Amino acid sequence: MRIATTIFLTDETATPVRLARELEQRGFAGLYLPEHTHIPVSRRTPYPAGGDLPREYGRTLDPFVALGQAAAVTERLTLGTGITLVTQHDPVDLAKQVATLDHLSGGRFTLGIGYGWNVEEAADHGVEWATRRELSRDRMALMRALWSAEPTAYEGEFGSVQASFAYPKPVQAPRGPVVGPRTLIGGGAGPKLFAAIAEHADGWLPIGGRGLTESVPKLRAAWEEAGRDPKDLQVVPYAVLPDPGKLAHYADLGIEEVVLQLPPAGEPEVLRVLDGYAAFL
Repeated sequence: MRIATTIFLTDETATPVRLARELEQRGFAGLYLPEHTHIPVSRRTPYPAGGDLPREYGRTLDPFVALGQAAAVTERLTLGTGITLVTQHDPVDLAKQVATLDHLSGGRFTLGIGYGWNVEEAADHGVEWATRRELSRDRMALMRALWSAEPTAYEGEFGSVQASFAYPKPVQAPRGPVVGPRTLIGGGAGPKLFAAIAEHADGWLPIGGRGLTESVPKLRAAWEEAGRDPKDLQVVPYAVLPDPGKLAHYADLGIEEVVLQLPPAGEPEVLRVLDGYAAFL
């Protein structure tokens, strides 16, 4: 099982360069970073985990800039977002950012996407909360048009793009309906999410990794109903606090990668946690 990591990198934590080097030297598989452009102080939307919103949410580094630094100082470490808030981006610009990072890293990028939870943050980006899933689907389709091998036009409900020359292209070849880098969708288990995964992704990023015994068979059924090859489905438990029994359970479910949560802390504390996680490598 590949052991990757995720962390809220901020202006107060270890730097992307130092962390990436330490991860690769120690044999970890990857680094995933979350995204929040800003957190409005009104805080009308409850924190999903309950209680006060942790300080790091309002201080996160831009994941693409940070992962670009990580890519430049590593050769094998995979790089990903967990997750990119697609609806909060111009899709033409985002397609270019994603393709450039994937190209410069030699195809090491995973695009983890999701629908978000903070209504106020999304509203400042002009996102109508009730239609955010449809908007995300539309923007992903537009990006796939730009990533296609030949100039391809797209006309959608929320946006369009003319047939265009758009290079570089993501490294990975198309997989059925999926064009672009490895694409995983985060979110809670349910028919809508599983339909979206089967339609335009390579798999699922289940946050915390709970309840997979019941949910993975349902996802596999939706995947196969969509005509996707069962062996291609990827389930990557995300932001996991590990123990040997939990990882053994994931292995029994056929899971090949897990993303462990690191603390949003300075370098000494992060390295102490990595030393503990090394037992799972």
